[in-house]
Amino acid sequence: MTASYPALRLRRTRTSAWSRALHREIAVSPADLIWPLFVTDGDGSHGGVEEPIGSLPGVSRWCVKGIAQRAREAVALGIPCLALFPNTQPGRRDPLGKEALNPDNLMCRAVRAIRDAVGGEIGVLTDVALDPYTSHGQDGLIDEAGYVLNDATAEVLVGQSLNQAAAGADIIAPSDMMDGRVGLIRAALEAAGHHNLQIMSYAAKYASAFYGPFRDAVGSSGLLKGDKKTYQMDPANAEEALREVALDLAEGADSVMVKPGLPYLDIAIRVKQRFEVPVFAYQVSGEYAMIEAAVAAGAADRDAMVLETLTAFKRAGCSGVLTYHAPLAARLMNG
Repeated sequence: MTASYPALRLRRTRTSAWSRALHREIAVSPADLIWPLFVTDGDGSHGGVEEPIGSLPGVSRWCVKGIAQRAREAVALGIPCLALFPNTQPGRRDPLGKEALNPDNLMCRAVRAIRDAVGGEIGVLTDVALDPYTSHGQDGLIDEAGYVLNDATAEVLVGQSLNQAAAGADIIAPSDMMDGRVGLIRAALEAAGHHNLQIMSYAAKYASAFYGPFRDAVGSSGLLKGDKKTYQMDPANAEEALREVALDLAEGADSVMVKPGLPYLDIAIRVKQRFEVPVFAYQVSGEYAMIEAAVAAGAADRDAMVLETLTAFKRAGCSGVLTYHAPLAARLMNG
């Protein structure tokens, strides 16, 4: 028999703070966070070079020295992983994205700087895609009509992955959405002896309107010709996301990502329930900017919104969240 009112009063366990804490179903900690960081050229004294990003208030690009300092900060806060994204200078971009294969590019230098600063105390996730390196802003090689070539791009992504692995990356994260690239990258990593290097696949990455500030941050927004709808997913599709995840897992992904985050929580929970694998969500630049805009307008409390949204990701089954609010969230969680 099921109890009913007044024998059952659900408000009983909500009456006091200690009781709410005791009955709380979801707990979020700094260990659930991945902090995305943008790397830029330059080297200043002491704190290095910092370039604030106008469309991402409170977020900056950092030179390699600054990235090393952020790594020390993350370790102190209990954040277990950093995600790196380079802002490649225009003179180093070309239609083929050759700078992605340079062992001394921004990404590789930043990885080595983190290793020098904190050793193995923190994980380093490196983005695998060509948009930070191409002069046309697309995630891959293009033909004369501007169509992104799948197989030719995947070959370059393999070289990019091996380059980042040699620099000391812990997680390779292909964000390009080319078909078959996870299997090719996994095979190449195995052949090169990188048996324990993880692949976190951007398996369900949507052609979203929420990416604008990120493209400003990596310097591709003014370069992009056309859109990315021929390879990123249609926001209307859910079943297709499950097919993408199934393929990437079969090809050797250790974990998968849903991107963007909050508008696609339904996808995250369906992936978790279907596959029972580690699922991560990326609370993308547009989501971050919306929270900051609400705070600036006096319409919201930043701390409360940040913690509530992160709780939503955990409630949906995510193992962790990539968020630009990671250092703030960690400080709040640490009291």
